[in-house]
Amino acid sequence: MSRFDNSGGGKFSGRGDGNFRRKSYARGNAPIKKKRENVQPPDPNLIRLNKYIANSGVCSRREADTYITAGNITVNGKTITEMGHKVKLTDEVRFDGRLLSPEKKEYVLLNKPKNFITTTRDEKGRRTVMELISNASKSRLVPVGRLDRNTTGLLLFTNDGDMAKKLTHPRYGVRKIYHVELNRNLTAADFKRIQEGLMLEDGLIQVDEVSYLQNAPKKEVGIEIHSGRNRIVRRIFEHLGYDVIKLDRVVFANLTKKDLPRGHWRHLSKQEVINLGMLQ
Repeated sequence: MSRFDNSGGGKFSGRGDGNFRRKSYARGNAPIKKKRENVQPPDPNLIRLNKYIANSGVCSRREADTYITAGNITVNGKTITEMGHKVKLTDEVRFDGRLLSPEKKEYVLLNKPKNFITTTRDEKGRRTVMELISNASKSRLVPVGRLDRNTTGLLLFTNDGDMAKKLTHPRYGVRKIYHVELNRNLTAADFKRIQEGLMLEDGLIQVDEVSYLQNAPKKEVGIEIHSGRNRIVRRIFEHLGYDVIKLDRVVFANLTKKDLPRGHWRHLSKQEVINLGMLQ
């Protein structure tokens, strides 16, 4: 019989021609283990340069290594090409001259319920939308634009200042669609007036589209608009003598409420973030 029987009956002997041999030492001849030198804990204020760049949202860490070796990155005005270089969070890091932020960009979409105000804090102690996303991120997120206290629907939060400015700037005309419920049916005459444009106290307002909802009373309408004026949808209907009973934003910058119940939030997918960045 061999020293190891594949049938399960044999055992390693540790001697002879076996493939397994246990090391043994005579007493006093065992190798002396070197004492481990005191290892300094990593400095929490330092971060690898490629991670810093990746967190800024420019590219992945692997791509950042390529840019570093190519000389595209400067730290405090000095070009860095060394792999593994570490920087402080307070250092000035630039990519082709563009100042970077080390904080990872995050984007959170909330389906806002009623009775929450869109602000980061409220001196009167009213409930704010920040309560609803308190567990979404450790970063300081801020809402993009505003929704009235009684307006429900999509509200985006981010720590990406450039993206927030882009989504609220009139130049980009971010697409927004609202579901409106009025206190009475919208007449055909008023429907046409909205289509043609209304002169409000702060100037002419033109909507992209207005429509009655299918299989719903004529007091429920959908309205698509790019304007970012304050309370613009409510003011359109109030100008015509209607009370807005319910106002729900169902589309914002092509983001929808699909699979997002009222009061819940989710992080945007990578593709959704890319799509936002492509808005023109």
